[in-house]
Amino acid sequence: MNIDTLIVAAVIAFVIAAVCGPVLIPVLHKLKFGQEIREIGPSWHKKKSGTPTMGGFIFIIPIIVCTLIFVRTTLTACLVFFALSFGLVGFVDDYIKVVKKRNLGLTEKQKFLLQLLFSVLFICVSVYGLNFIDTKIFIPFVKTEVDLRMFYIPLALFVLLGTTNSVNLTDGVDGLAASVTSVVCAFFSILSYVKGMYDITVVNAISFASLMGFLIFNKHPAKVFMGDTGSLFLGGLVCSNALLMKNPLILIIAGGVYVVETLSVIIQVTVFKATKKRVFKMSPIHHHFEMCGWSEVRIDITAVFVTALLCTAAYFACV
Repeated sequence: MNIDTLIVAAVIAFVIAAVCGPVLIPVLHKLKFGQEIREIGPSWHKKKSGTPTMGGFIFIIPIIVCTLIFVRTTLTACLVFFALSFGLVGFVDDYIKVVKKRNLGLTEKQKFLLQLLFSVLFICVSVYGLNFIDTKIFIPFVKTEVDLRMFYIPLALFVLLGTTNSVNLTDGVDGLAASVTSVVCAFFSILSYVKGMYDITVVNAISFASLMGFLIFNKHPAKVFMGDTGSLFLGGLVCSNALLMKNPLILIIAGGVYVVETLSVIIQVTVFKATKKRVFKMSPIHHHFEMCGWSEVRIDITAVFVTALLCTAAYFACV
């Protein structure tokens, strides 16, 4: 793989994202695609009401364009298509929220069924259609492969559905989901390069650069939110990366922040139902830290630092 091409692709992706922001944000304002802040969130988040959502297009567009220019392969098409399919679910959800004025968007059942449909499609195409992956998975630290056979599909579905929704949960503070996922994409770019999967390397480098461009507008105070359009796209991107690299378990390590965000919600709901008491001041856990007085910037920096450490551990667990 030509490193110069990789750098050029990343730079172009960053520039496209940086240009898309000033173009798309006024359009979203004009269309009145503003986010309605839910009552159950921190009270001070209400001042963000009206901030444009669906900003995920700012990084989705350069990822698609640069992938088509620099890595037109069936493997990368499968990777990006799956991310797009989940992004489509998010788009429908956002559309219902901002146009139909239903703040909760799709019902949980509708969203789950759509995600399940695209997850099954991804598995059928990548495993049985194109033979990109088989039923073997890599075990981190042990550094060996295990053939799960009939148990592979349930695991793959769990990873696909769990990861995408975990990334969605993480998107609750300005810049949090984008900054954490940029580190994860950088990790996948390095790991895929070491493993000789150069097509995936380029896509992740492009994704990293596109998210850096998006953060210009999404960092605190955010001028635009990625919406479910962006967060579900990123969730699809992250988990399809792990599956195509035959390394789904690595998400437990590299995506540790996603895991903690999801666990905080599960723990909060479970304990409250059993005892009527709360473990956290508010869940997901980034809201707990906000209630403890942490600024959104501090939460972002801490999450990025933790993710960088986890990705370093994940690298040595695989190489």
